[in-house]
Amino acid sequence: MTPDRGPASGAGHGLGPHRVVPVVVLDDVARADDLGAALVAGGLLLAEVTFRTPHAADVVRRLAARGDVRVGAGTVLTAAQVDAAHDAGASFVVSPGLSTEVVERCRALDLPVLPGVATATEVVAALALGLDHVKLFPAEVVGGTRAVSALSAAFPGLSFVPTGGITLESLPAYLAHPAVAAVGGSWMVAPDLLAEGRWEEVAARCAGAVAVAPPQGVPA
Repeated sequence: MTPDRGPASGAGHGLGPHRVVPVVVLDDVARADDLGAALVAGGLLLAEVTFRTPHAADVVRRLAARGDVRVGAGTVLTAAQVDAAHDAGASFVVSPGLSTEVVERCRALDLPVLPGVATATEVVAALALGLDHVKLFPAEVVGGTRAVSALSAAFPGLSFVPTGGITLESLPAYLAHPAVAAVGGSWMVAPDLLAEGRWEEVAARCAGAVAVAPPQGVPA
């Protein structure tokens, strides 16, 4: 199956109906199918695979080929990485910072992009690039929901996807904020769980996240 790549970059975030984004660090391509099965079992049909490891693009490709999980590429820093993510079947791109090069390459490929911002100056730059969704990173370090409130007050209409230090316990407070479209986190797919092949625990944590934040349009 060919993955649904979502709306054009600059219009939407590419996450589909999901409000929780599992942020995955995985370099073992052989474990990608087990990860995909655990996500599906937990009802969280989404993953952001970070480009922090040499074989990240191959993990994206393997997960995207399943056809039942929406897969994005995270920690994308260059246009070349955008190309690699796109070629691997990524449905969206996430970056820890705001790179004009990354945003423009995503736009050229009609690939939704979530660049990271932490300051009002970076938000202004994002708006100048025509973006309506941004990643707030590192969310807990820069003020958490208080930062979302301050920035959304100054920039109404902009939606945020906070990521960085968020836990299942802090998830509800973020999702209750009207300016938050979704939240990224790694507690469901912690590196030790993936390394040890604890797929039942991954599925259980994903199910716990879905229980708190069901996909939009799906009754709680």
